[in-house]
Amino acid sequence: MQRRGVGLAAFDHQEQSKRSFAELSSALSKIQVEHLHSQLNQFRTSLAHFAATHRESIKSDPSFRHAFQQMCSSIGVDPLAGPRKGGWWAELLGIGDWQYELGVQIVDVCVSTRERNGGLIDMTELIRLVSKLRGGAITEDDIIRSIKTLQPLGAGYQVIEIGGRKMVRSVVKELDDDQTTILSIAQEEGGRVIEDLLIERKGWSRDRTRNALENMLFRDGLCWLDEQDEATGRAYWIPSALQWDI
Repeated sequence: MQRRGVGLAAFDHQEQSKRSFAELSSALSKIQVEHLHSQLNQFRTSLAHFAATHRESIKSDPSFRHAFQQMCSSIGVDPLAGPRKGGWWAELLGIGDWQYELGVQIVDVCVSTRERNGGLIDMTELIRLVSKLRGGAITEDDIIRSIKTLQPLGAGYQVIEIGGRKMVRSVVKELDDDQTTILSIAQEEGGRVIEDLLIERKGWSRDRTRNALENMLFRDGLCWLDEQDEATGRAYWIPSALQWDI
């Protein structure tokens, strides 16, 4: 009986120790959470102050904006992503709408040039035209980020790479392999392509070459046909590979 009493006392002592450790753990967790909330509030205040102080520089200076985005990205914050994706950071800092405004201007340029380029525009040309529309400089990174915000619209806006050059597609259609090859060669040739050049470089048959070019011309609207070309009498021009002074 005496041993059983000792056993019960030891059990009670063990249970008391468990409760004490649980209470200590709960107290420590509470302190840690309170400390985390305090740090988050301090960080939010500091970031809000920084953004308010430098808001105009963030909007108008591409280099400063890129550095700010890189800083925010490193801590998992994207205040320029717009109110929906940027969450309360975007609302707090008051600069989330900047990305959507840029997105609208990208759409404006893509739609207004679609008739001549078939919905495919060189990234450099898009940056130039949007910068001219805005009256201020933007960067390739700005364009790429804004196009991501347009994806839910389902309008086909996408950044693609052809021949080592980035281009923006604003129509819901994929380029086939032959079209991609023709566009790459057009970039090297200043926008002008003839059947014999493709046959010589790629080893295509005459029928394959003509079918690919005519599909781009009649079906997709990606090129123009010059039937009075001085050199060959028939040449195709790819507008998305040209530079336009407008």
